[in-house]
Amino acid sequence: NLNSPAHQIMKAFDELDAIPRTEVVQRSSLYRTAPLGYEDQPDFMNAVVELKTALAPEKLLDYLLAIENLHGRERPFPNAPRPLDLDLLLYDDVRMQTETLTLPHPRMHTRGFVLLPLAEIAPDLVISDPDLEGRTVAELAAVCPDQGVTRATL
Repeated sequence: NLNSPAHQIMKAFDELDAIPRTEVVQRSSLYRTAPLGYEDQPDFMNAVVELKTALAPEKLLDYLLAIENLHGRERPFPNAPRPLDLDLLLYDDVRMQTETLTLPHPRMHTRGFVLLPLAEIAPDLVISDPDLEGRTVAELAAVCPDQGVTRATL
């Protein structure tokens, strides 16, 4: 939500495509989102990207964090304003939990700013989480509370 967020995301699309042994398969539109948690900050811009990669999940996460750092990401406190935030949401049907990575992302099914763009590119995707009872991303997005998420017009 800092330093021209739409530009940051568009640049990140290219940087994701440049990760070794990785390519961007598809990407969603951009979505504007009111801040959650720490609210005294500008709106966020969000998008979802599908990647094809030969990298292990932890190695892919390392690249995502490196791209965030290139954009000047700092973490002074939870939910702080930032130029770029890249999360690894899913990796095939992998379920894992380490100190640095949990797959699937543990809160993605409650976040409209994840579900709406994800439903745009993968509406029939079923997240491998037994608590979600086999519902598709489109079904989860339809019941997600309104969180001030709107498709951005640039």
